[in-house]
Amino acid sequence: LKWLRSQMGLVNQEPVLFATSIKENILFGKEGATMEDVEKATKAANAHDFIAKLPDGYETQVGQFGVQLSGGQKQRIAIARALIRDPKILLLDEATSALDAQSERVVQEAIEQASLGRTTIVIAHCLSTIRMANLIVVLQSGKVVESGSHDELMQMNDGQGGEYFRMVQLQKSTMQNEVLSHYVDVSNHHQMSFPPSPLSVKSSDARILYKMGVPPSPMSVRSSVQNTPVLHPFSPVLHPFSPAFSISAPYSVQFDASYESDDENLEQPAYPPPSQWRLLKMNAPEWGRALLGCVGAIGSGAVQPINAYCVGALISVYFRTDKSSIRSHARVYSFIFLGLAVFNLVTSLLQHYNFAIMGEKLTRRLREKLLEKIMTFEIGWFDQDENTSAAISARLSTEANMVRSLVGDRMSLLAQAFFGATFAYALGLALTWRLALVMIAAQPLLIGSFYARSVLMKSMSEKARKAQKEGSQLASEAVINHRTITAFSSQKRILRLFQATLEGPRKESIRQSWFSGVGLFSSQFLAAASTALAYWYGGRLLTQGLIAPERLFQAFLVLLFTAYTIAEAGSMTKDLSRGSNAVRSVFAILDRNSEIDPYNSRGLDANKISIRGRVELRNVFFSYPSRPNQLIFKGFSFKIAAGSTVALVGQSGCGKSTIIGLIERFYDPIKGSVYIDERDIKDYKLRTLRSHIALVSQEPTLFAETIRENIAYGKKDAKESEIRKAAMLANAHEFISGMKDGYETYCGERGAQLSGGQKQRIALARAILKNPSILLLDEATSALDSVSENLVQESLEKMMVGRTCIVVAHRLSTIQKSNSIAVIQDGKVVEQGSHSDLLSLGRDGAYYSLVKLQGSNSPYR
Repeated sequence: LKWLRSQMGLVNQEPVLFATSIKENILFGKEGATMEDVEKATKAANAHDFIAKLPDGYETQVGQFGVQLSGGQKQRIAIARALIRDPKILLLDEATSALDAQSERVVQEAIEQASLGRTTIVIAHCLSTIRMANLIVVLQSGKVVESGSHDELMQMNDGQGGEYFRMVQLQKSTMQNEVLSHYVDVSNHHQMSFPPSPLSVKSSDARILYKMGVPPSPMSVRSSVQNTPVLHPFSPVLHPFSPAFSISAPYSVQFDASYESDDENLEQPAYPPPSQWRLLKMNAPEWGRALLGCVGAIGSGAVQPINAYCVGALISVYFRTDKSSIRSHARVYSFIFLGLAVFNLVTSLLQHYNFAIMGEKLTRRLREKLLEKIMTFEIGWFDQDENTSAAISARLSTEANMVRSLVGDRMSLLAQAFFGATFAYALGLALTWRLALVMIAAQPLLIGSFYARSVLMKSMSEKARKAQKEGSQLASEAVINHRTITAFSSQKRILRLFQATLEGPRKESIRQSWFSGVGLFSSQFLAAASTALAYWYGGRLLTQGLIAPERLFQAFLVLLFTAYTIAEAGSMTKDLSRGSNAVRSVFAILDRNSEIDPYNSRGLDANKISIRGRVELRNVFFSYPSRPNQLIFKGFSFKIAAGSTVALVGQSGCGKSTIIGLIERFYDPIKGSVYIDERDIKDYKLRTLRSHIALVSQEPTLFAETIRENIAYGKKDAKESEIRKAAMLANAHEFISGMKDGYETYCGERGAQLSGGQKQRIALARAILKNPSILLLDEATSALDSVSENLVQESLEKMMVGRTCIVVAHRLSTIQKSNSIAVIQDGKVVEQGSHSDLLSLGRDGAYYSLVKLQGSNSPYR
C-alpha cells in the first residue's frame, strides 16, 4: 500500500500545509530534494515570485494550517509539492479553484505538461480545465451516466447533448452573459487556446473525471519518488525541470532552522510572580471548604509527632524487667496506635477531600475565564508562533490544572507542615532540650538539601520548553491531518521531525539529571549524617546521666520524623514551582488587554441605529503583525456605496482578503481608518457591529456539531423554519435531507464528514440566516459545481438586494452583475467601474487582461 501511494500525487481543493517553513512543506513531496529542485517546482507552480518577495523567502513560516498565506498562495505551494515528484498517477481535485485568472492559466499549463505520460484524473467544477481530456466521465447519484471526449459528449443525441451538455450550457450562460458581448470583437485576434496535448502512446493515458453535484471530501496527498518530472519549457515564466538529479545531500532532520535564531533573539515575556492573595480571592466561594481542610491538615500534622513519641516510649517498654508490665504497656500502646490510625484516616479525608474540591472548582473557574478572555483577543494574537492552537490547548488543559497546586496543595502542605513542626519542636524541647537543640540545628542542612534538589529539578530551560511546544504543535497537526500524512506515506518523515523537536528537551533533561543526582546524593548523605550526629551526642548524654533512654528514643524519633515530613514538603516544591510557572502564563492572558476588544462597552451600539452599509477605507497603511516589514497597503483608499455590490479582483496575495479582514476589524490599520456609515469602526461597539456583517470565506469553517447547530450559529434562537429556509436558499436542503440523519447529521471535526461543496453551502446558509446589512463573500462559490453554483448564485443575487456586498472572486463570471468592480494590484486600486466600463478601456486595461485570460480558457468558443 505504501508503494502504491508513492506512485500517486494529489493536489487538493483545500490545500493542507504544516506549521513549518515553505521549503519544508514543499519537501514533503520529495525527500532529499535539493534547493534547486524546490525552486524549479515553485517556478512551475507560479509560486517562486511571491515567495521571493517574502522577507524570509523559502524559510518563511506558513503558520498553523498555512494561516499566514492567502488561499491562492497555499494552493500554489501545494501544487509545487506535487510537481517536485514524479507520480505515475496524478490526481487533481479542483487544483486551480483558488487561483486568479493569470495564475490559473500558467498553473494549468504546468499541470498539463506534468500530465504527459501519466494517468491523470481531474475533478473539476470549472469545465474549462477539462476540455482537452481524453475521456470525460459524468457521475450522477453514484453512477456513470455519460462518458466520452468533450466533442463526443457535446454531440450526443444528434447534437442535442446530455447531462454534460446541460452543465456546459449553464457555465456558458454565465460566462457569456456579458463577457462575450464585449469580447467577441477582439476574441479572434487574442484567442489563446490550449493546444491538444501530445500524449505519449503508452500504457498510461490521461483520464478526466467530472463529478456532478457533491464534490468529495478534501484530501491532500503526496509521497516520495526518486526522480523529478521532465518538463519542457512552456512559458516564459516557467523554467524546465532538470531531467534527473543526484540525491547527494542527506535530509537534515530539523523542524525549522529559524527556531534556533528565534530562541536567541526573541525576548521572552517576563511575567510577574503570581499573587497568592489573588488566587485565594478566586477561590473565595469555597472558604468553608478551606476552613475544614485546614482543620484536617492541623490534625494530620499532629499525628506524626504523637506517633513518634509513642514509638519511642514503646521501645523503652521492651527494656523493662517485669514481663507482665511489658504486656500491659504494649497493649495500651497498641490501642493508641489503632486510635491514631483512625484519627489520621478522618483528618486526611477531611484535608484532601476539601482541598481537592477547592482546586477543581478553581481549575474550572480559571478555564472558563481563560477561554472567555482568549475569545476576545484580536486575530493578530493568534498569528504569533507561541499562540498556536496546540499551545492554547495546553494552557487550557495542563496549565490551568497546575494552578490548583498553588492553592489547595500549597495550603494543605503549609498547614500540615507548620503545625506538625511547631508541635514536634515544642515536644522535643520539653523532653530533652540538649539533644533537641542539636538536632534542630542540624535540620536546616537536611531540609535545605532537599529543597535545593527540588529547585534544581523544578523546570527545564526556556529553549526546551519552547521545543516541547513545537513537538506538541507538530503532533497536533499530524493527528488533524492524518489523511494527508497517510496518503503521503509521510509517517516516517513526521516521526523524524517529531524526534528532532524532542532532541532539545532530551538534552536538557540529561543536564538536569546530573544536577538532581548531586542534589539527591547530598540530601541522603546529610540525612544519614544527622542521624549519626544524634546517636553520637545522645550516647554521650546517656553516659553522663543527663538523659533517660526513653527520652532519648522519643526525642530522636519525634525530631527525625518531623525532619522527613518537612523534607517531603520541600520535595513537593517542584510541583508547586510548575504551578507557579503555569499560573504566570495563565494570568498573563487574563491580564492582557486585547487591542481589539469585541466586548468593549464604550462606543455606539449598532443595534440601536440603522446600519445602511456605506464602507470607506481612508488612507490605510497595513501590514500583518506576523510580517511587520511587509506592507500590504500604503495609503490605500476605497469607497463602497450603501446597498451596492462591489467586486474585488486581482492576483492572489494582492490584498483582497485583507480588505475583508479590515472591514470585519480582525486587524486595525497601522495608519488611516475604516469607516462604516461615516463613522470610524473604532467608534462602534464591535460585537454589535459584527452582528450586522456576515462573512462567507474561501475555506468554510464548521464546528464538530450537527448541521442544524452549524447553520443556527448564524442567529441566536433561530427557528426550525428559518434554518430550513436558509438551507433552501443556499441550495443545501436537498443534500441535507438526503442524508440518513438529515439536519442532525454530525459534521465531524472541522466538517471532515462533508465535502468541500457541502461545507460551503452550509456556511452560505449560516450567512443567509444572519440577515446582515453588509455581506462579505470571499470566494464563496469556488467549491461548488456548475449546477449548484448557478442556483446559489441566483439565491445570493436575491440576498444581495438592499445590502452592501463585497465580493472577492477569481472567477469573473460570478461578478459581472456587480455595481462596481475594483481591480487591485500591489495593494492599490488600479481600475474601478462596471464590467462594461472596464472592458471598454481596451487591451491595455488590467481587468480586460483578466477577462481575456479567463475567456481564452473557456471551452465554449
